[in-house]
Amino acid sequence: MRKLIGVFALMFFCLSCAREGQPSDNEGYGILSLNVWCEDTKAGLSSEELLSEAWVGIYYADFSGLIRQYKYSEMPETIYLPANQYRVDVVAGEKNKPQPENPSWEQKSYCGSTEFTITPGKPQTVVVNATCCNAIAKVNFAQTVAENFEPGYKLTVQVDSLSVQYQEAQNGAEVYFLVDDFDEPQLHWSFEGVLTKGHQAFSKQGSIPLVEKGKRYELNLKYIIKHGDVNLDLEVDYTETLFDDMVVFEPVSTGISPSEPYEIWATRAWVHADVDQGEYTDPSEVGFEYSRDGKTWTAATAQKREDGSFQAQLGALTPSTDYSYRLVIKSQVVGEPVSFRTADAPSLPNGGFEYSTNVGSYSEWYSASAPDLLSRSAWWGSGNGSKSMGIDGSADMGYVICAPDTGTKVEGNQSACLSSCWAVVKFAAGNLFSGYFGGLVGTKGGICYFGRPFTGRPSALRVSLKYSTAKVNRVDGYPANDPVSTNDYDRARVFIALGDWSYKTYKGTKDCPIQVNTTDKSTFHDFKTMAGTIAYGEKILKGDSSNSHNKWVEYVIPLDYNSVEKLPEYIIVSCASSMLGDYFTGSESSKLWVDKMELIYE
Repeated sequence: MRKLIGVFALMFFCLSCAREGQPSDNEGYGILSLNVWCEDTKAGLSSEELLSEAWVGIYYADFSGLIRQYKYSEMPETIYLPANQYRVDVVAGEKNKPQPENPSWEQKSYCGSTEFTITPGKPQTVVVNATCCNAIAKVNFAQTVAENFEPGYKLTVQVDSLSVQYQEAQNGAEVYFLVDDFDEPQLHWSFEGVLTKGHQAFSKQGSIPLVEKGKRYELNLKYIIKHGDVNLDLEVDYTETLFDDMVVFEPVSTGISPSEPYEIWATRAWVHADVDQGEYTDPSEVGFEYSRDGKTWTAATAQKREDGSFQAQLGALTPSTDYSYRLVIKSQVVGEPVSFRTADAPSLPNGGFEYSTNVGSYSEWYSASAPDLLSRSAWWGSGNGSKSMGIDGSADMGYVICAPDTGTKVEGNQSACLSSCWAVVKFAAGNLFSGYFGGLVGTKGGICYFGRPFTGRPSALRVSLKYSTAKVNRVDGYPANDPVSTNDYDRARVFIALGDWSYKTYKGTKDCPIQVNTTDKSTFHDFKTMAGTIAYGEKILKGDSSNSHNKWVEYVIPLDYNSVEKLPEYIIVSCASSMLGDYFTGSESSKLWVDKMELIYE
């Protein structure tokens, strides 16, 4: 129900005198009566208090600016406005305070807005409906909750970034969320408690999409055991409209519990089960079995977790393959098998660098005759090219910094040879990376775009390397934590990174998300720790007086995952004959040969 809580009598009389804003010439002004209706409130401020503290603002209808602003109790009796189109806004309740509480346990907020037109000499009556502008949550704990849970259970209700906790003391209370600043706000709820029987931790979550201001969402929690289920009845109630929803969840009971998508890898998977400890008391009797064909089953040892559930890691799986697994207790199969499909294990395109195509005076790493599609286009990039280096005839002047080498290799017909050199005015490191070279920035540096689309989750990078170098003879700069002088030997580096980097954040493209501009040190990223990196691994080869790295060695570079719950969107593989080449520092004698590069999934 709604009731009239006040009448704003803003009368514009052309013959009145000594009133605020009274024009010397009445022509062009009108008479306005403004009535404000506000939804009744059963808690907090009374109707009279709401009215006296209400804020009233009058704007031009085209949103060009506020022209009048009043506290209702201090408004003048008559205000003059010229003929025009306007909008009036009314705000009352909690939102009207200088620092409103959000959410508030005490008071709703009310908002209303109406457009109107002032016509010379014509009375105009405007009615503003100021309705509740909160999304309201109310939680009721049934007696069965108190009977079946130990004291201290709680339900957290969150609307976007705003949250409150309902405990037994708040049973039946309403809380008011201001949601005007949120785009399509959602209500999330999370129940936590400890069951009296068995003293087991219990938690469940749910959400209500697109909650609306002016509606009450009433959550009635009832603990009901029926056919092994617990039912949570959720009522969404606003005025005469009743929205009913039912969320059904299961308590801790014996059976398989689904794995999350991030737990299924190419060659391994984590599986889970809930086990009723009242029925099965010996954790050593709980295990899993898994099968590829449904006939031959392999046992997997289960581990009991802190929350009372059981987990096992299934290993030595085949990528892109369907598997089934089942719960086994006391050597007996419990329930039906559950299926999953292992993730793909994508390989690196042209990882042996067998495919190259001459482009002018240099080579790029692709071939139209390559057997796989990705190797038929330039997936790998480098700073090669006479035109990209700014001077024609680069091959004669030593500007090819990455080229095929048929004389030095591990397998196949050739390897990739990365050569550092002096490029007329700047030192250039030999480089090879997943991405592309974007061109020079005058004669001061260049722009590279790192990363290629990729969704696999390998465990390591295997690569064969050979490195010949000497002491640094060009020093133009270095990181603050890695000082270098001409007394130091040069270093080569190979690194691999997986991530979900934002191309907008790093000024890249959708296909190559990270831009590095060697004339702008703010783009020199630490790929291991930068935002968006999910996994990282590197190998650094440091030169010495014996030139000990000048032989082929196979290296395995493990990937260290900082998150196993995120799925990669891109991969970066980068090789440099001088690891400080971005700073134009290194040795002109440095050469790094790369061959037989592949991803390991295990």
